[in-house]
Amino acid sequence: MKASLGACLLSVFGLLMDALTPEGGMAYAAPAIRVLLASDVQRVEARASHVLWVTDEQGSARVYRRARVRIERRGQMLFLDGIRIDSEQLTLRAGHQELTIWLSQGGKHDPKTSSSSPDGALAWQVSGVVQVISRGHGLLVVNHVDLEEYVKGVLPGEVNPAWHREMLKVQAVAARTYALYHHMLSSTRDYDVVAGTQDQVYRGRQGVDARVEQAVDATRGIVVTYEGAPIYAAFSSTAAGVTEDAAVVWSKDLPYLKGVECPFDLESPYYYWKTSFKVETLEQNLRRQGFDVGTITTLTPLSYSRAGRVATLRLLHSKGELILRGEELRRAVGYTVVLSTQFAIDSFGEEVVLSGYGNGHAVGLCQWGAKELAELGYSYDSILRYYYPGTELGQVSLTKAPLPPPMVAAPAF
Repeated sequence: MKASLGACLLSVFGLLMDALTPEGGMAYAAPAIRVLLASDVQRVEARASHVLWVTDEQGSARVYRRARVRIERRGQMLFLDGIRIDSEQLTLRAGHQELTIWLSQGGKHDPKTSSSSPDGALAWQVSGVVQVISRGHGLLVVNHVDLEEYVKGVLPGEVNPAWHREMLKVQAVAARTYALYHHMLSSTRDYDVVAGTQDQVYRGRQGVDARVEQAVDATRGIVVTYEGAPIYAAFSSTAAGVTEDAAVVWSKDLPYLKGVECPFDLESPYYYWKTSFKVETLEQNLRRQGFDVGTITTLTPLSYSRAGRVATLRLLHSKGELILRGEELRRAVGYTVVLSTQFAIDSFGEEVVLSGYGNGHAVGLCQWGAKELAELGYSYDSILRYYYPGTELGQVSLTKAPLPPPMVAAPAF
């Protein structure tokens, strides 16, 4: 009963926000997206410019005017401004104002999504509602935000707002589609998406300018669909060749995530790269991920995808042999170190030296390729249909729920 009261308060607030456009007219009922800002946080502080409402699960509300409130987790207890609260979660809202949130550095977060305040805490400026939930050893901080406002918060984190307006529309529709897809499939979780590179880089109101507003408003409510459902709108920075099949990277059979030619991203700063990492680092990280690895003696590509990327690698070590997928190597070493699986091993010793092409998993939309196509005069809808073959554009309100993608065995190369 306690949880249902809290859920009702959030639902009513969301409906009121969704029902009005900025001009006061009626709009489509944009769903509220639940964005995980951080987890395992020990302290959250919040402030609104005028009035801040703090509500517990029982519906009891406290009203603060121009005050900075503090929520802490001590042991298994929740404290509001030093006073113990008989509740596992608190809801923060400021009406149509923005909320400023500070998170203690102890939580798990993506540094690309937030900035640091002078006292070292991570600072966010967000709209909508913020839920602080006691889970595990700390607090989950979840921003419930209108889908369109969420998309505005994603654009500056994923692309340069100075890029061509059609490219900004491309990114807006892809981000909206990705969020809706996960929203429809995540009812059993506390959140729909993570505010970082695990899903989409979301920065709240940071970096939202007139160009971002225009791109989102011009595509309001539009998503990419396949057979009437929103697609898993994957995207990455630079394909540097043919985009990749989802079946190769994630073992997911999705007919609209098949490889297409992408000779459009030559201007990307990530088109060609070189990198190196210590073999000892690879050994340690593989062990942390559960692989029983001894001292590594050789590392060689074993198979390649149809697009020419490293699908598997053969790793010989003092305890035997390990076959790694290309994406597993990236995860073990770091996605910012090995930018893609389109690489060659230049040398192997105490350090491994790689040279490669592209940035990201290369499934679906190529952001730098879409930028070039937009500059060549292609419309946002034609660009989306090219990178997501067999899809159509539709309205959020007319879509049906997608089915979870079937898992398939890794292709034989």
